[in-house]
Amino acid sequence: MKTPRKSDLEVGKGRIIRRFTEQEARQLVREWIGVYAKNAEGANIEAFLWHAFSSGAFPSVCKREAELQYAEQVASEIVVLSNDRVSALLTDSLPTQCSVSDYLVFPKNLAWSMAFTHEDGWLGPYFAKNARHDSLVAENIRRSRDMQRKALEAERAKREGWL
Repeated sequence: MKTPRKSDLEVGKGRIIRRFTEQEARQLVREWIGVYAKNAEGANIEAFLWHAFSSGAFPSVCKREAELQYAEQVASEIVVLSNDRVSALLTDSLPTQCSVSDYLVFPKNLAWSMAFTHEDGWLGPYFAKNARHDSLVAENIRRSRDMQRKALEAERAKREGWL
């Protein structure tokens, strides 16, 4: 699959909230590496970020178990980061498809990470949890509930003619 231009990064499910600039995407890569690949020396993450998982440098589950754990995640804003390290977007739901074959999916606070690979079924996908997973997930759930509540309040305000 050809590497798409930044504007070509698309997801199959969810609304795109925003597209990150190349500089922001590179910062997301640095933050992700700081959590999931800081001990990945020799794992060749320069080629594919998901090598942090396939090499065993960071603990993860793969294939069906990864898909099951991924499906259980809750977050109101999800980052999709292409392995090209310059294309990234923010969406409102867990994507199940993407216009590129190698990409990472994670909430903004990096509570967990799902790595989809071009080797899907042989190597990957991989799912990993941040060392602070439980507290970060609780934060994601609170944020998601707050956003849902605000959306309901805005709908009511429109219905009542307050806006």
